[in-house]
Amino acid sequence: MAVRLGELLLREKRITPVQLQEALARQRSNGGRLGLSLVKLGLVKDDEITQVLSRQYGVPAIALGSFELDQAVVRLVPVETAIKYLVIPVARSGTALTLAMADPTNVFAMDDIKFMTGLQIEPVVASEMALRESIARYYGRGTSTEGATASSEAVTRALEALNGEDGLEVVGHADSSDASTLEGHEAPVIRLVNALMLSAIHRGASDIHLEPYEREMRIRFRIDGVLQPVLAPALKYRDAITSRLKIMAQLDIAEKRLPQDGRIKARFNDQGVPGEQLVREIDFRVSCLPTLFGEKIVLRLLDRQQLRLEMTQLGFEASALARFSAAIRRPWGLVLVTGPTGSGKTNTLYSAISQLNQPGVNIMTAEDPVEFNLAGINQVQVRDGIGLTFATALRSFLRQDPNVLLIGEIRDAETAAIAVKAALTGHMVLSTLHTNDAPSTVGRLINMGVDPFLVASSLQLIVAQRLVRRICEHCREADTLQPGFLIEAGFAPEEVSTLVVQHGRGCSRCGGTGYKGRVGLFEVMSSSEVIRRLIFEAAPVSELRRQAMDEGMVTLRQCGLQMVRQGLTTLDDVIRETVV
Repeated sequence: MAVRLGELLLREKRITPVQLQEALARQRSNGGRLGLSLVKLGLVKDDEITQVLSRQYGVPAIALGSFELDQAVVRLVPVETAIKYLVIPVARSGTALTLAMADPTNVFAMDDIKFMTGLQIEPVVASEMALRESIARYYGRGTSTEGATASSEAVTRALEALNGEDGLEVVGHADSSDASTLEGHEAPVIRLVNALMLSAIHRGASDIHLEPYEREMRIRFRIDGVLQPVLAPALKYRDAITSRLKIMAQLDIAEKRLPQDGRIKARFNDQGVPGEQLVREIDFRVSCLPTLFGEKIVLRLLDRQQLRLEMTQLGFEASALARFSAAIRRPWGLVLVTGPTGSGKTNTLYSAISQLNQPGVNIMTAEDPVEFNLAGINQVQVRDGIGLTFATALRSFLRQDPNVLLIGEIRDAETAAIAVKAALTGHMVLSTLHTNDAPSTVGRLINMGVDPFLVASSLQLIVAQRLVRRICEHCREADTLQPGFLIEAGFAPEEVSTLVVQHGRGCSRCGGTGYKGRVGLFEVMSSSEVIRRLIFEAAPVSELRRQAMDEGMVTLRQCGLQMVRQGLTTLDDVIRETVV
């Protein structure tokens, strides 16, 4: 393509042979298409390139900067596909989609987009520079805050950097300390990695997934609990990106056969403005796992500013919060928080020990990993590889004159037994388990080998929790659901006729998803005299649940339905996270 375009420009005497050689040299050095190099050098204008490409390919040309594109049409093609093929949808007419392309002969791109949209593709040609600017402009509208827009543009600029472009402002490098500073000017892959990290921070992502496949590499962000594709860099950059992240996390870049875990500490300015003082720090927990086509890397964002240590902000219903607060302030006993990974258990436990953190109280924690550093609390990082397990740490804690013990997770019978015994010998013990609801936690402890009478004697309270997405405040509107569906979900038949449920229609503030942020669902089971007797008798979970509900326990589904009544979340999200 480059030679043909060059020949056409020479034939029309728009450039000289010397200028062509200069542009080809820049292209070899920086990558990208010849037309972009010519424009960057100021040898031809962008609209001239577009007209020549139109004659070269025999398809109409389009000047993307001359008119406004419909955002609904643009969203027909995901951003990662637009970046991968350098295309953008222009207009839709019936079953036909007009697609601006840098290379309208790319049948793979047209087939992919035809398959994903179900529309016939009508290609028009546009210059590479115009396409890049349009992708940055229209796909950068996913959020409305300045920081979020800057993050979208940062990713786009980073992709340009992979093709040799200059001028990336918000970038970073790993320095000699334990921190990586997200500013400066570095190599293209370094620019891409740091732009991704900044984008994830500004968009409120909890995780970054970098996944290698046979023919592509996919990068996704987990935002409000749901994975969203971000971009797909060329496969040739896979190893460079992986090595960069492993270096930043101080991992062994030569070891590609075994899983590795590390940590990156980053500093950046909160406004994304180059040259200003770095005012925020954030940690990235890095997990590297060998897969069939390379190493998959997941970065968990640990942002202290997102940590809610004030218990009233967690989302507990008033009576449930009162029971939880009373339980953790008792002089001894076992308080458990249960739920799947990513349900907010760590936040709840940190909030609890922050309330107990007083000069006269000795609080010790064993965590894997230590997610946030809390002043005044003795935190221990568990290291199974050298024998520092939860059980080992817990034994040592009992010789350290503790008042409150936090165990990151009860994983085995040994840890469970020591935790229960510690709770029975004058210590408040807080920990987590992976169970579906509060009543089933009792059965889980007994199955791990703890005697029922020990569970009954030590257990004070169990909290089961989930996180559901919060409806966007800026595009909230009434939703229409069938009465039968509402009744099946758990609403009483008599309230269905007057019930108004809501959803988000999607706007620029929420990136078109209809959701912004998350809210917690909590199921709190206290240990009453009757509950203790049932545990002692090894009663079935169904009987425990029935008794707990008789005593006022609100189940996860009931809590979710209440959130739906209040217009905080959608019924779809509640059904996805809870059962009747």
